[in-house]
Amino acid sequence: MANKRVVIKIGSSSLTESDGSLSLKKLQEHTRAIAALMKQDIEVILISSGAVSAGFRDLGYSSRPVTVSGKQAAAAVGQGLLIEAYAEAFKAYGIVSAQLLVTRDVFVHHQQFTNVYQTINELLKRSVIPIINENDSVAIDELTFGDNDMLSALISGLVNADYLIMLTDINGLYNANPNYHADAIRYDQLDHVSDELISQTSQDSSSKVGTGGMKSKLLAAQTALSLGVHAFVGIGEGQNKFIDIVNGNGDGTYIGNHQTQYVRKEKQWIAFHSKVTGQIVIDQGAKAALLNKGKSLLPAGVTSVTGDFKPNDVVEIVFQDNVIAKGKVNYSSAEIDQIKGLSSVNAMDMTNQHKSEVIHRDHLVLTLQGV
Repeated sequence: MANKRVVIKIGSSSLTESDGSLSLKKLQEHTRAIAALMKQDIEVILISSGAVSAGFRDLGYSSRPVTVSGKQAAAAVGQGLLIEAYAEAFKAYGIVSAQLLVTRDVFVHHQQFTNVYQTINELLKRSVIPIINENDSVAIDELTFGDNDMLSALISGLVNADYLIMLTDINGLYNANPNYHADAIRYDQLDHVSDELISQTSQDSSSKVGTGGMKSKLLAAQTALSLGVHAFVGIGEGQNKFIDIVNGNGDGTYIGNHQTQYVRKEKQWIAFHSKVTGQIVIDQGAKAALLNKGKSLLPAGVTSVTGDFKPNDVVEIVFQDNVIAKGKVNYSSAEIDQIKGLSSVNAMDMTNQHKSEVIHRDHLVLTLQGV
């Protein structure tokens, strides 16, 4: 198990009492199991819910607030209490913990995306466990992850984790809700997550305190697989529960197979997080070069350009009205309009550029339509 990297996502249902308040007993049990895993020379990044649960009582609420402002206020109070509880629990095992609060725009902006990656890597290098949560107190609808399931998937891809473990209150994924259907069948292993399976799965959570149901976990697992990360959804008990899961003996559903391949950080950002600023239309030859030969996009294959963009912006590559790829451009839209159809040598001479490609293959990602 040496040299593995694991992202563990612990949801509210696995951290709270029946009344919705934070359970220190459950938190300490998870901490003990994480410490045991780290002793196996496995790097761990923890995605933890629980801020609202930790804070609502101190605000005077008798139960978890339901309004956005109430939840954000409870998270503002509870986040410090939650991280303090983790810090004390990990300290008992000689482990230092660190807190990272993120919002969706951290992933959208390339420099912030890179900074998060570098920070997490530095913490792991120094044997510190990063504890990550969405910054609920300031997040707005347009810039949220929806729930910590998707946040955990994106983080697992960013750090090139071997496993994403989503701990929940049901022992895996079923073809129907096992709480209501006694004949529901569990999936022990899924090689991939299809859109059809997601559409057939209910978003309803069995927990009153969680925001993500099984559909959100499937969506997160699908995202993790597309980033090259295997996933597990299920439950666990005892000090060795995470060790058991990593060793393939967990009580839940394993997702992924040997064909799951990791995606470089730069391509992740282009594929999932970047803002598209224009389109480049290409001819049949360029399409074949991109899809079948893994080549870069050259000026000769460009037929037209739309939008107003600068070098290093991200654009879509279009063939016959179908988006087949996205990529980071070396030229501005005005320059591409000038050099479309030309050889790379003539294009470089005309623009006084030193890059022969409109988009280099290292900065180009094929879309689902193009594969």
